[in-house]
Amino acid sequence: MSATLAGAPGDCCRKTVQHDGEARGKVETIAGVETYVARPADRSNKKVILFFSDVYGALYINAELIMDYWADNGYLVLGLDYFEGDSMQKHPDRDQFDFPGWVKAKQERAAVLIPPWVEAIKKDYGECRYKRTYCTGYCFGAPYVMEHLNTDWIRAGAFGHPAFLNEDHFRNIKQPLLLSCSEIDHTFPVESRRRAEDILVEGKKTYFIQVFGSVAHGFALRGDPKVPIARWSKEESARSILNWFTHFSD
Repeated sequence: MSATLAGAPGDCCRKTVQHDGEARGKVETIAGVETYVARPADRSNKKVILFFSDVYGALYINAELIMDYWADNGYLVLGLDYFEGDSMQKHPDRDQFDFPGWVKAKQERAAVLIPPWVEAIKKDYGECRYKRTYCTGYCFGAPYVMEHLNTDWIRAGAFGHPAFLNEDHFRNIKQPLLLSCSEIDHTFPVESRRRAEDILVEGKKTYFIQVFGSVAHGFALRGDPKVPIARWSKEESARSILNWFTHFSD
């Protein structure tokens, strides 16, 4: 395996500020996995976003609200619960919990659940798979974005404050990538971010990097909306991802 650039989730990944709002999507079962489904107003599936969550899962209100935002802008958004109801929401006691062991077990389980889920998406939404299917992921979910960007059926991808990435993830992508990063990040520090950019430049990849100052790992999903810079960074990250995918929608 090539050199690590984004490490494993740490204690920072377990902290959250729960956001206010009412989710508008529905939970449906796809390939045996509960999946948050946020549909656009016209109910179309011409543009699809696959959402790979952080350790709080796709069925956490913060994740649901961001998926609803993209749906409000014309995308069908699908977020699978690869934690199978056992996300970090279920483990508030950080002192009495084996977080590394939990992460390892969930990675192993996600590796089983994701492939048939993706195949079901291809089957059910086959009209989209060549030009208008996108993927985005956060922390725990970032490597699944990178793996799918090494295919021909995903049009573009994005990640926020990633974990579990190595140099080959960046070397191997075939499709455009947006990197939404924070100035303060224990899993993807500045040296790793710059090395990732070097690899993208060397490979002549299509990419865009944004770095938000004064915020930390987790900002794009779990930032405190009562703090102005945190709220703006969270919202601007979501807008940027929307604009990135829209740019590649033709």
